[in-house]
Order: sequence, then C-alpha cells, then structure tokens
Amino acid sequence: MRYVLATDKLVVAGRSYQGFPLLINNGGDAMQPAQTFLWDVIGKGGRVDSPKTWDVYGRAMYDFFAYVYANKLDWKNPAAQGMPGAIEAYRDWSKGTVGLENSTINNRLRILVRFYEWAVRKGHIDHVPFNRVIVQTNRQPGFLAHVDATGGKLETPEILLQQKAHSIKILTKEQVPLCYNALPNLTHRLMFELMVRTGLRQIECRTWPEKYVFDPSRRKDLKPGQKIRMHIDPKYMEIKNSKPRDIDMPYSLMEDLWAYSVRHRQKRERNNRKGEKFPTLFLTENGTPYTKDAMTAIFAAFSKRVGFHITAHMLRHTYATYLLWSLRKSKTFEGEPLLYVRDRLGHSDVSTTAIYLHLINSLEGHLVLAHEDELDKLFESKEPQHP
Repeated sequence: MRYVLATDKLVVAGRSYQGFPLLINNGGDAMQPAQTFLWDVIGKGGRVDSPKTWDVYGRAMYDFFAYVYANKLDWKNPAAQGMPGAIEAYRDWSKGTVGLENSTINNRLRILVRFYEWAVRKGHIDHVPFNRVIVQTNRQPGFLAHVDATGGKLETPEILLQQKAHSIKILTKEQVPLCYNALPNLTHRLMFELMVRTGLRQIECRTWPEKYVFDPSRRKDLKPGQKIRMHIDPKYMEIKNSKPRDIDMPYSLMEDLWAYSVRHRQKRERNNRKGEKFPTLFLTENGTPYTKDAMTAIFAAFSKRVGFHITAHMLRHTYATYLLWSLRKSKTFEGEPLLYVRDRLGHSDVSTTAIYLHLINSLEGHLVLAHEDELDKLFESKEPQHP
C-alpha cells in the first residue's frame, strides 16, 4: 500500500486537483472504497478546497486501512462476541502501541465515523459498527445560547476516547525576554518575535513572504513607535482556512525584518546548492523554507534550553492575552476589545476568541501582564541585532 499526493496532472472537469490524496493498493490500483469516499466527501464538486484538509482525510484513511490489511482484519464485518472490531482495534493500537494523544486519535476516528456512515448510505455495509451515546459538554455558551434547547448535551460515537480540557499556556512577562535571549540563531529570534508580537500561527510565520517587508523609514506616513496595519493574503502565504485578515506590525519589528531581508537572508539564499529562489522571508541555513517538522524540532530544542515546555502556539496565546488585557484596561480605545482581537487572530467565531477572556478573568487577581505595550517595551529595549 502507498499514499501519494496527486500532481497537477490530475485534472477533472477543467479543474486541477494537485495535492489530492491517492490511496494505492499492492496491485497498483486505487484502494476501494476508501478512495471513492475521499472523492465523494472532500473532492467532487469542490466542497473542500484546502489541500491540507485533503491530506488530513487521506492520511487518516490510509493509516486505518494499512492497519486493517496488515492485521488481516475485515473493516466490513462486525466484531465477534467479546472481541474488538476493526475500528476499536485500530483505536486501541493507536493509543497503546503508537502512544498517540487522545485528541489526535479522536480526530482520526471522526473521519472514520464519517466513512462508515457513507458506507451505509452507499450500501457497502448494513449498519455502522459502533453505538452513539449522549454526553454533557462543557462548552462556553455562545451566540443564540438562549434558544438552545439541548442543555449542552451532544450525541457522539461511543468509540471516541475521553479528552481532558487543555488549559491555555502563555508566557509571563519575565519569560518572554528569557526565551528571546535563549535563541542564538538570528532567524529563529525574528520568527519568535514575529509570532509573539503579531499573533501569527507558525505556518503563517514560516511562509511569511519577503514581499511584505519594507524599510519603514522611507514611508512618510509612518513614524517610529506606531503599529503598521498590514493585510495578509493567502495568495502569498499559508493562512488557516485561506482567510485573509489584517494584523498590526510594530514599527521596530519591521525595521529588524527589513535589515534581515537585505543582509542575512541573502547569505542564506546563496547557500542553496540548486540555486533555488523562494518567496518566503525566513530561510534555513541551506537556503530553503522552514517545514512544520523543522519548526517542531526548533521548539523542542528551545524547550530544553530554557527549562520549560514552549510551543509556537503559546506565542500566539501570549499575544492574544496581552492584547485583550490591554484593550480592556485602556481608557482611549474605542470599540469592542474581543472583536478587535478576533480580527487580528483571524478567528471565524468570536466564541473562539472568548477563551482568552475566560483566561484573563480566571487570572485577574495575580496576572502579571499589565499592558500590551509592556510586551513591546521588552523588545524595544533589546540590544541591536547585527545580521
């Protein structure tokens, strides 16, 4: 069995499906009915346009069927009495042998649930091999909660594992400069600063285009100390859900990014043995863009260096918490702080942004993050960086 992504040669009805997952069996044919499921659910009609979502679905299906075939299980047949069925066995193997997090396993199981429900509709099987149960959720009340008659109860597949609610992790005012100074690599320091001062996701940071960087001193409409409103577009960089948005870039950070672009980046670009050119600002020492795995490795080594666990997403949480705290305390800001933060982060629903409000409320008595401008001051006072 093989898992491959289609090239630009896969064209259906005049549309390219480059990046669409292809599941190939040992005979070289499409692995059915899994391949047809993928086409029906995420491909045909353009209902899902994101290659990242395609890959998530494709890998979940491939992982399951590779396990099923390797262990000579039949995904169609119900489990024998007292024995786990294919989907239960796969779940237990993912947990006990592979050691995946419950949340990761559940994300894959939800795709498999959708596959089995599709298989019933298509007549491949008579019924799904799992029961459904009613559970009580702990979600915060959202818009139209007053007309919600469910009482927070939800029907869910019984095969899903229990998940603990993960608390939001942020960096304190003392930890921010500690982390910054613990990064000896200039590129890594700038990526850290860009994420913690603008709220970018790691994928947005590592695909940040060089074309967005400029010398702010040449702009007559800008002055030191101000925030630069920037429009980021999925045409030029990777953005979750391909949703453009506006962010606020500190003037001093743009100065540093500009200096990096005209000096340090050029050195790295020349290290590319193939002479390749890339649009991203940040390049590895080999002159190539950073990958997700590379970012994970950077933060793993980073955590060991500073002595506590830190992830790229913690920087986004830190930015949002500082910003929301500052706007709520501001006597000059006009508008709704929660909506402003939502727009800067690119959340589709304000209820997602509200998690930071709940965090601030829970920390109100001993929160050390007094104002967002203090975070800026931590960087304004840093030693000048010479690429």
